[in-house]
Amino acid sequence: MTRVVELVEHAPAVSVALPEEVGRAVAALRIADAVPDTYSPGRWLLRAGSTVGAVTLAVPGGGDPFTLRIVPKVPISRLFFLLGYSLDPAGAWRDGEVDVAEHEDLLPALAHAVERQVDRALRQGLLQGYRVTEETSLIVRGRIREADQIRRRFGATLPVEVTYDEFTTDIAENRILRAAVERLLRLPGVPRDVRRRLLHQRARLADVTVLGRGRPLPEWRPSRLNARYHHALRLARAVLEDASPEHGPGGLRVEGFLFDMNQLFEDFVTVALREALRGSGHPARFQDAHHLDEADAIRMKPDFVLYGPEGTPCAVADAKYKAEKPGGFPDADLYQMLAYCTALGLRDGHLVYAKGNAGHAAHRVRHAGIVLHQHALDLDQNPAGVLADVAEVAARMVSGPRV
Repeated sequence: MTRVVELVEHAPAVSVALPEEVGRAVAALRIADAVPDTYSPGRWLLRAGSTVGAVTLAVPGGGDPFTLRIVPKVPISRLFFLLGYSLDPAGAWRDGEVDVAEHEDLLPALAHAVERQVDRALRQGLLQGYRVTEETSLIVRGRIREADQIRRRFGATLPVEVTYDEFTTDIAENRILRAAVERLLRLPGVPRDVRRRLLHQRARLADVTVLGRGRPLPEWRPSRLNARYHHALRLARAVLEDASPEHGPGGLRVEGFLFDMNQLFEDFVTVALREALRGSGHPARFQDAHHLDEADAIRMKPDFVLYGPEGTPCAVADAKYKAEKPGGFPDADLYQMLAYCTALGLRDGHLVYAKGNAGHAAHRVRHAGIVLHQHALDLDQNPAGVLADVAEVAARMVSGPRV
């Protein structure tokens, strides 16, 4: 029987009885903070950070598997809004197209959402396209690869090394969808009805090549021809790129799915700011590399840098998925933003948090004339409200320093 332990994101630590190898694996894989409980031998203190999801660790040589579930503080529907909008802000994510049904846990909701998107993508049949194929053939098809023919056949006329464009369903888009379906079918905790529907989608993709574990995903480009696949492909890539490791220390088998809320919040804030400023004449760059010192020895990468029409920075922002403490947000964030503003020659900088009681605070730095803004987004409100708050941050970024 599988043992299940549930933690809440950023909640106080709990003491749990764990085998030594499982506790060490949780710590080594950074699924949660895990340290031996010095007051209770055989128990570990587990504390969840910003990683949410579910992961099962199977002990080699037998023993009951151990499942660790980390529940996000934000509602599942809001988490999927943040994910969907950061993947495709121009789509229908804000209107709830990526539904999570009645599922309240992350993995069941994710599996349901992916299956629904794959089903919508395949309703008109599998997408077909041209794929470059190289093979050894007894007939000439396409173009002869002359260099390979000479090197491998030593002047023989048959067989022939050829390359040709094949019109097929075994293309990158379908391979990505099948890889996501296969990944979800391997995970524990997928509800029976969702698993049944995923098996149906796998049958529809039966003629598509299965990607090997650990292999890079094939590249695809959005176009008019694959427009009906766009939502499914972006969600599928999120499944495949944010998956948990499959092997742990000591030969433990690890299966699960984990989201880094820090990265998710950063992606949402930067994309939402860019969309709010679209058409303003101010281009934006994500993770834009700059240097703090004149010798270019100290590198810095702000999450979001806004540029003026002349190509010089005019505003900077950093997203911080942190909980506000009684004394306020960490002062270190302000020091970091001050360094950004100083190096970029800016008069104001913006820190955007996921928590907080006040919507906006501003601090004017002594002897510098720099204003540091702190904004707090309330993620418990509806999507329209969250985007409205981001639009207010964007408006402050282009209006110049003010307190």
